[in-house]
Amino acid sequence: MLKADFFDRLSRLQLKMSHKSSMNLSGSRKSVHKGLSAEFSDFREYMPGDDLRRMDWNAYARLDKLYIREYMEEKEAIVSVLLDTSASMDYGTPSKAELAVDLAAVAGFLALNNTDRLMLYDMKDMGRPLSAGGGRNAFPRVLHWLEKREFSGQIDMLASVRKMRPRGPGVTVIISDFLHRDMVEESTASYEKLLQYLDYCRQRPVVLHTLAREELQVSLEGTLNLIDAEDGSKLRLTVDARSVNRYEKELNRLVERMKKGCVAGKGAYVLCDGGKDRNQLVFQDLRVIYDI
Repeated sequence: MLKADFFDRLSRLQLKMSHKSSMNLSGSRKSVHKGLSAEFSDFREYMPGDDLRRMDWNAYARLDKLYIREYMEEKEAIVSVLLDTSASMDYGTPSKAELAVDLAAVAGFLALNNTDRLMLYDMKDMGRPLSAGGGRNAFPRVLHWLEKREFSGQIDMLASVRKMRPRGPGVTVIISDFLHRDMVEESTASYEKLLQYLDYCRQRPVVLHTLAREELQVSLEGTLNLIDAEDGSKLRLTVDARSVNRYEKELNRLVERMKKGCVAGKGAYVLCDGGKDRNQLVFQDLRVIYDI
């Protein structure tokens, strides 16, 4: 897990949103509603019953009409974090599971530190998310929830995302290696359908593509028996320069496809290397997800 001074530095950042909040609870996000914050929004003509303290007397002196000053109301937004806990995540040194937990902790802290409502989902159990709000005091609950995650079995990513029921516009962070057949194969377009669903729900997608260093820089060689961690299927493969080159090309194609989909959905895509220093990953590579 990450250290306390890491989160002190993280407290200066905020997740970027593409929609104004429409929630009812007070927070720090710009709302679609008008309110009494310090940020001026617009003028409108006075109507009986309006608060006279918001009257603009200078405008009355110039125009001989009564105008009311309107201010931007600030509400909490929803930040949903979906964590892939399938067996394929438990691979690498350090494992993708460790990286995913750290990234979920980062996203959760950013949400709570900025008084947003956090919804944490285990993608194997979408019906029982952790809902947390009220600021940084709720963060220990997030850490406790993350410590209890088990990375095993299989998931259907598209079906899992469709079980999410956002209550308003916000940010959805998906943390996964995306090494699922329906996500990798372009013919199924499941990844694109996932992004389309998030767009329909007025969610800004943030895709954190977690891969182990061993998957990004293949060092295997010779004839090997590969076993799928999730379904147990086996593949006998001879790993040589030609096969490694083909793998790297296919991986680059997948990355570009995922990145293109996120850009089209006004979101952000980050390829997260499990072997990279966490400070460099969070404070440099992830800059595209922050409102700075």
